[in-house]
Amino acid sequence: MPVQPQLFPDTPAAPEGQSPHAPAGAAVEAAAAAPIWLQRLSLFILVLFCMYLGVIVTVLPWWTQIWDHNLFFTSHPHLWAVLRLRPTRGVISGIGLLDIWIGISEAIHYHDQRS
Repeated sequence: MPVQPQLFPDTPAAPEGQSPHAPAGAAVEAAAAAPIWLQRLSLFILVLFCMYLGVIVTVLPWWTQIWDHNLFFTSHPHLWAVLRLRPTRGVISGIGLLDIWIGISEAIHYHDQRS
């Protein structure tokens, strides 16, 4: 019966020009760093997405024209019995506020990873 080789060796192979006993983490970080403009663009898109989604999830449960007349909710009566409760709406709004906080936190704690 053939034996499968080890897929994830304990000691990774060193890149060319580097000794096998040198720390490989520095070489991986230097090679994996994206350009600064790309890092900032991805941060901007992440913050914009978190803020947009957070505002929608925070406001939507309290917008009765949309929430109370949703065909998906009204076609599932057991789900609608839970989702129309005010504490459930509050939990959903809390998730939206948490998403807004994540976006703000990412923007505040951002640091460029220079290569």
